[in-house]
Amino acid sequence: MQFNYITERPYRGLTEDQIYEHGSFFTYPNSAFDAQLASADYNAYLDEAVLAEQVGFDGVGLNEHHGNPFCMGAVLNVEAAVLARITERVKIVLIGNPIPVSRNPLRLAEELAMIDLISRGRLVTGWVRGSGPEQFFNNINPAYNRELFEEGHDVIVQAWTRPGPWRYEGKHFHYRHVNPWALPFQKPIPPTIIPGFLSRETAQWAVAHSYPYLGLGGPLKPNADLSDFYADEFAARGLQAGPENFGHVVFVYVDETTERAQEIGRALLFAGGNANFAKAQHTLPAGYNSPAAIKRLASVPQGGWLGVTKERLDEEKVDIKAASLAESRRRTEANYQKMQENLQIVVGTPEQVTTKLKTVLRCLRPGMLFMMGPFGNVAHEDRRRSIRLLGQQVLPHLRAEAQRLDLTDMFQRAPGSVALTPGQPRAAVVDRDAIDKYHATALVA
Repeated sequence: MQFNYITERPYRGLTEDQIYEHGSFFTYPNSAFDAQLASADYNAYLDEAVLAEQVGFDGVGLNEHHGNPFCMGAVLNVEAAVLARITERVKIVLIGNPIPVSRNPLRLAEELAMIDLISRGRLVTGWVRGSGPEQFFNNINPAYNRELFEEGHDVIVQAWTRPGPWRYEGKHFHYRHVNPWALPFQKPIPPTIIPGFLSRETAQWAVAHSYPYLGLGGPLKPNADLSDFYADEFAARGLQAGPENFGHVVFVYVDETTERAQEIGRALLFAGGNANFAKAQHTLPAGYNSPAAIKRLASVPQGGWLGVTKERLDEEKVDIKAASLAESRRRTEANYQKMQENLQIVVGTPEQVTTKLKTVLRCLRPGMLFMMGPFGNVAHEDRRRSIRLLGQQVLPHLRAEAQRLDLTDMFQRAPGSVALTPGQPRAAVVDRDAIDKYHATALVA
């Protein structure tokens, strides 16, 4: 099993009240940007990745967002290129490149091939459609988002695997000369993972390409439902899904005492966290999501991903900005407690965090686990202490549990390499009994 560290690389120069008063992270005026602070933070986040490698993590993750202080990773390939040179062992896991907003998949193919070469084969690519605000920021027609994503992906894979030169004429992309000189170190293409938040459409696309699916948080039961859906679709192709087909993200903070962990851990929902990423008109632009996807996202309890919450979808009826700061904080605090109950957020001492993350492993059986560090203005010494405690006092116990559960990852067993015997039902990919037992115990507590 693979254990990875990831952080949003937040800008640390704003207060929660400033974000609450503005109404979201996205569209916050860049007149508040402090280059000296951001420069120090960028370098500190790169140092965190090196520390994660030193204390035993298997990979470091990077994501990408544009035009907001929630995540300063506006061009994740730049950061990945730096990490390719300053780290030695860890996988560099991209979750991932938003193909539609890049406008040039051939350029992406060249950039990623160079990163894979510099790292000597440690790149794990990841493809995303990009959230609604990314379409707005990059002036992309959201109605063409999925078409751009799928065609762009095919251009990249062909550029890596089809000897050039050749010409490409598609619906959205046109190239007179495709002949990239730099090709990936890993053959035929680097390992690939597809992130999503309870998206059946994205899961179906991942199944069609035998790519693992990475669940971006969410409660246990909805994630288990999505894993079963993926496994059913995989079985329809005559293949058995296993842990190697799945990854999962958990927000994690560890400290030496429960009280300190709980206090600093609140930064995992700094200014509302993901649920306050963007306003409804930016989160769900017309044509971006199917009606079924919108309904599913709005029904997920607590901690909507990148602004997708019932409150956000109701903004036309309720003036969210008119809510008092006290009410905003109350709502965030309620979410903080509920997301801990759902094991979306895990905070505590090393022993407490180990117990909770073992439960996640037993219930969802992922082959990759991503531990997301705090958002907001957490001091760098606190962030680094959490990383050290995770590596030194939590990971050894999780590795033993993963071995006991036989949680293979995508590097130990290739997704799609296990065929189903005709007429035989697929094996379970999640432990429903463990999920029910956990929720029953939590309800009593």
